[in-house]
Amino acid sequence: MRKLGWLAALSCASLWAQSAAGDKLAPYYPTPATIVEKMLQLGGLKAGEKMFDLGSGDGRIVIMAAQKFHAEAIGIELDKDLCTQSVGRIQKLALDKNAHIVNGDLLKQNYSSADLVTVYLLPDSIDNKVQPLLDKQLKKGARVVAHDFEFKNWTPEKVENIADDGEGRSHTLYLYRK
Repeated sequence: MRKLGWLAALSCASLWAQSAAGDKLAPYYPTPATIVEKMLQLGGLKAGEKMFDLGSGDGRIVIMAAQKFHAEAIGIELDKDLCTQSVGRIQKLALDKNAHIVNGDLLKQNYSSADLVTVYLLPDSIDNKVQPLLDKQLKKGARVVAHDFEFKNWTPEKVENIADDGEGRSHTLYLYRK
């Protein structure tokens, strides 16, 4: 096994057993880089802060948070292949110190240390599963940025509409503060 594959397998294996039985809360649909940056800016991410990306897909939000914002970035991803791909990109960019991917069920993680959480999940998942978990775990002052789908039981501090991302579609970002 190549070194990269072995390291990725080790990084992703820790929670694979629990995630195998988990349910997907959204299909994989990558967020355009311009929107990723706007999400992190809207969330006010600062160097040294800890952020979590729920359903991190290919790791693009985690990577930008570590690379450009110098944050401690953690992605939670259920799909083993996407996890392996993300870890490979993180290692190739030498971001291992500040960027991490957990292969596991995002509903079984602890977010109490989060300064910022980013979310791009389906509305039913947000309202019935993620929001109650974050209500219990997030510390006072923690921020949440939701992409396209709002938290119906929370009032956004700010809503940002992006008319066209250059790929022919508009986006809405919601900022919440605990």
